[in-house]
Amino acid sequence: MSYRARTFRSSSLVQFILTMNPQINSLHQPYLYEFVFRYVEGSRLRGKLGNPAILKGWFTKIAPLKIKDLTYEVSFDWDEEMGIPGAFLVKNNHHSEFYLKTLTLEDVPGHDGHLHFVCNSWVYPSKRYQKDRIFFANKAYLPHETPKLLRPYRDEELEILRGNGFGMLKEWDRVYDYAVYNDLGDPDNERPVLGASSEFPYPRRGRTGRKPTDTDPKADYESRLPLLESFKIYVPRDEQFGPLKLSGFLGSGAKSFVQYHVSKFWAWFDRTPREFDSFEDVLKVYDGGLKLPDGIRENYRKFLPLETLKALSPSDGEGLAKLPMPQIISKDDKSAWRTDEEFAREMLAGVNPVCIRLLTEFPPKSKLYRKQISSIKPSHIDQNLDGLEIEEAIKSNRLFILDHHDSLMPYVSRINATDTKIYATRTLLFLQKDGTLKPLAIELSLPDPDEDQLRAISKVYTPAEHGVEKSLWQLAKAYVTVNDSGVHQLISHWLNTHAVIEPFVIATNRQLSVLHPIHKLLKPHFRDTMSVNAFGRQILINGGGLVEKTVFPGRYAMEMSSFIYKDWVFKDQALPIDLKNRDMAIEDSNSPHGLRLLIEDYPFAVDGLEIWSAIKTWVENYCNFYYKNDQMVQDDEELFSWWKELREKGHGDKKDDKTWLEMDSCQNLIDTCTTIIWVASALHAAVNFGQYSYAGYFPNRPTISRRLMPKPGDKEYDQLKKNPDNVFLKTITAQNPALMGVSLIELLSRHPSDEIYIGHREPNWTTDSEPLKAFERFGKELKDIEDRIEKRNSDKSLKNRAGEVDVPYTLLQPYSKEGLTGKGIPNSVSI
Repeated sequence: MSYRARTFRSSSLVQFILTMNPQINSLHQPYLYEFVFRYVEGSRLRGKLGNPAILKGWFTKIAPLKIKDLTYEVSFDWDEEMGIPGAFLVKNNHHSEFYLKTLTLEDVPGHDGHLHFVCNSWVYPSKRYQKDRIFFANKAYLPHETPKLLRPYRDEELEILRGNGFGMLKEWDRVYDYAVYNDLGDPDNERPVLGASSEFPYPRRGRTGRKPTDTDPKADYESRLPLLESFKIYVPRDEQFGPLKLSGFLGSGAKSFVQYHVSKFWAWFDRTPREFDSFEDVLKVYDGGLKLPDGIRENYRKFLPLETLKALSPSDGEGLAKLPMPQIISKDDKSAWRTDEEFAREMLAGVNPVCIRLLTEFPPKSKLYRKQISSIKPSHIDQNLDGLEIEEAIKSNRLFILDHHDSLMPYVSRINATDTKIYATRTLLFLQKDGTLKPLAIELSLPDPDEDQLRAISKVYTPAEHGVEKSLWQLAKAYVTVNDSGVHQLISHWLNTHAVIEPFVIATNRQLSVLHPIHKLLKPHFRDTMSVNAFGRQILINGGGLVEKTVFPGRYAMEMSSFIYKDWVFKDQALPIDLKNRDMAIEDSNSPHGLRLLIEDYPFAVDGLEIWSAIKTWVENYCNFYYKNDQMVQDDEELFSWWKELREKGHGDKKDDKTWLEMDSCQNLIDTCTTIIWVASALHAAVNFGQYSYAGYFPNRPTISRRLMPKPGDKEYDQLKKNPDNVFLKTITAQNPALMGVSLIELLSRHPSDEIYIGHREPNWTTDSEPLKAFERFGKELKDIEDRIEKRNSDKSLKNRAGEVDVPYTLLQPYSKEGLTGKGIPNSVSI
């Protein structure tokens, strides 16, 4: 018999752990094989090992310069009475690591067809391991169903993955462990440690074990790596970017770096090099770029990796540093983004459609500060309610609010002590008969310095069409959008997808064996998450990093996200519960998905509920195949350990939260897994891949405000009469941080060529036919959803789908080609 293993480069010694497949032997006992032997370790009987089979001929194959699969073969004797292997061991005697992709056994007696092992793992030289690497067959087993002689290997593999909790981890270590966020600051750039106290709670991140900083060990900061060594941060090697993605990521990063500096260079020839003087100045950013000479173009085509080349210059050398045209200004009308209609529409179909909620009382009140009652009066809005009284509008579910008051008020004074100037904001909106929202009023609030923030000093602005009042209204909308941009990036995006998912990645690998069906279910949804988060901690969310330089909270950015995490509840991340909590939907057994949306044309919710339902149906079919009743869930010791550790360690600051689901029923297991998959795939896609479409043109979604609202008598107030656009541009993000931010979100919004989208995964991922059939149905349903989304986007009666800017809502369309597309749901938080 022979096997084939696809690798990049390898030298290996293989032994087969032979166990009887329980489906063949009714006694669930392995046969005694010829030419095999047993190990006895302590009092535990271990699986039987076949004779070593040496891989021959590996050194005759020259590893290619480009990434590709290589196939090797090895043969060994096989007795007809042998059963079916349950796992195999690999011992790498070469001096370097290799990537083992798959292994296929052919002509196995008693087995119809090939026996396929999906490995997808790096194997380091044997001197790096205390135990040889083990790979299990694709058959899923609950712990008590595992063949008896295979069980010790299952337990041992989990022990290896947990590590011992000590020491600095090296690239070949396969350890998943927890740490607090003590790697964002240093003694020269102090930031609070997140997750180490009740004052700053936070989800845990992957432990690296790097030593404390030498300068001040008492500060509890983990030493940081130099910028150029960012990709050397420890994460388990199997969690790191693959070569294709890494190449493209580096290329995109280089492109962003070049285009930022080229744009900055050209700006110096402007009469105000640090400012945009007009919207025409801003548009020039998207018309630039460098054209490489033909000779240079030919050379980089030869030597740069394909993915790097594509990322640097998609047009093959033309416009090397050119910023792509964002969708929001891609049509002839370059000012449609400034309308009130678009300002409101993006709360339902933009990059942050998860904050708007129904207004249930008037005036709005602060939940933090009893005295902070909104200063919006009936006289501000009652002329714009289509003849309704305020109470009638509330009872008929016609009033909505975008409330960035309580989340920001504790930080306004500290932020305004810097060069940034913000307000806490409330925005009231009215649902019109055509299904669109109309802004009614914007309240800008500052804490009263004499009341220790208990009372707010507020001013209300209402829509205006002419004169200074129109310019003030445009500025008021800008302050709201600045707040929404920061909340989006730090909370909706980073905290509620990236940060909260990482503990699930760690706990799953520590407590659920690769043989466990729930591990197999969730694994695709954790791809690259630890790697991209580690990179983010190194250069994006760290003290002095790109986020602090480009988003309004500055040095308080991560502290603010910790403040919001105090109210984070896992079960509330489920889309139906989120919509009900925001009073955007009510239960209705006669409506699809059991909910009726209060805004029928709410693109994020309409598309999202279809994706949610498809995920839940898939998860139900999968879990019900393995768990026939609630008792089986309760008896699963690995599942119990996983959920206990996730709550007590991974989200340890929330361990006393009584809202966690109990892992005691099939329904709770299904709800848990559905929520994890939703957050990691669809929710992340909805708040990430539209960033460049909307915020690539930064005046539409500025991230910083530098001045407070002009007052009569101020110089800026007089300038509003002469050149309101100039005042607007000097109020929002300055040129350098704007260009830096746009370059960054272009990188974050791109799909790499090796993206794996929802409904797809590697073939032969399980040998169980029913889950495979259910997964196939899941894929077909996603394609049907995509067709329905396209149909809705072409329906002109649904005015929130595209708006005046003509940007269709495609963020929850499941599939996409590579690049900057504004669509596609990857399986995981991978960028």
